[in-house]
Formats: sequence, structure tokens, C-alpha cells
Amino acid sequence: MFHILVVDDDKNTRHLMKLVLEAEHYVVFTAENGELALDVIDSEHIDLVILDVMMPKMDGYEFTKTLRYAQNDLPILMVSAKQMPADRKKGFLAGTDDFMTKPVDEEEMLLRIKALLRRAKIASERQIVVDDVVFDYDSLTVTKNGETQELPQKEFMLIYKLLSNPGKIFTRIQLMDEIWGTETDTGWETVTVHIGRLRKRFEDWDEFKIESVRGLGYKAVKL
Repeated sequence: MFHILVVDDDKNTRHLMKLVLEAEHYVVFTAENGELALDVIDSEHIDLVILDVMMPKMDGYEFTKTLRYAQNDLPILMVSAKQMPADRKKGFLAGTDDFMTKPVDEEEMLLRIKALLRRAKIASERQIVVDDVVFDYDSLTVTKNGETQELPQKEFMLIYKLLSNPGKIFTRIQLMDEIWGTETDTGWETVTVHIGRLRKRFEDWDEFKIESVRGLGYKAVKL
């Protein structure tokens, strides 16, 4: 059962968030500012933080910077009444994982929480499991029905990235920047080549597939 910490200086907001999250069977802790939130994290196991920005004593930006400075990768969903792009940018630069503006759509919030928890699980275990298929990041291997094959590094990183975010569309430029690096001299056409190799390698597998999205890029779909 996942433990979620709600940090907000508004009592009514904390209470409402607690009710919504407990209805989804999360264990919920609350704190009214960043300083008290750090105390909770020191004393309790927390899987994710829902964090208000404007709070007394220690606001959301400072809390996030403090956590990241301590090398703590706890997923953070920052929530703010501020809607300007500069405010969102400030949140991401501080180290937040996601950002929503108030008033919060509860259904969307719950979907974002599930996505953040799933990505955190993948990051900590360094594995992706799709039905009977296991992708192991540390060994660059994929295992199915007891048979293991090692993939070339770029191919593995490409399929791992896509399957880490099933259904999400990535442009060729995004994939180039994340896997080959922004300083590479390789053209984006190499992404197309590697996608082709992956499709050929897994063409007879019915657990997932890589789809092209016309004019945009690629996405992985679990079947």
C-alpha cells in the first residue's frame, strides 16, 4: 500500500486531499509546511509527495530543492494556484516531477499519481515487466519464457524508454537527445534505423509493439 504525503497550509485542502486519496486506498500523511513535511519524511516511509507551492516557513520550491540536494528522488507532484509558465518552469528547475494548477481535477490528479508511482517503481527496480517479458536495465537484456538475449545498448535504451511510458509519444529529436545526447553528431535518422531493428527483433512478440505516429514520432503500446 502506497504512502502519500500531502503538504499544504490550507486545512480544508489537506482534508479534501486526504479523503480523495484514502478513497483510492492510499495511506495519507499531512503537513502544513515544508519544514513539517521534512519531519514526516524523516519518521515515516513516504512514496510520493503532493506539494503546495505557497506556504509559510518553507515553501514548495525550497522544500523540493532541499530534498533534491539531499539526493532524495521521492516523486513530487507540485500543485499551485500560479498558472504562469515561469512558475511551472521554476518548479521543474527546483526538481519537481510533475506540476498541476489549482483548482485540481481530482481524476486527473489520481492518474498523474499512478503514473509517477509506476515510473518510480521502474527507476528503483531498474526493470520493466510486460506480461512474461522482463527488460533488465543493468544487464541490457530481455527475457521471455526463460530465454534471455542481450540487446545492443542503444536499442535497449530506446525500447526501455518507450516502454517506461507506454502510450506516450516521443519525437525523434526527444529520443536523440535522451539516448544519444544533445552533443551527438549523429542525425535523427538513426532513430528510425534503430526503431526498424527493434520491430524486426520483436515482430513475432504479442506483448507489445512500437507504433509510428504520423508527423510526431513513436510510442510503445502494451497489447
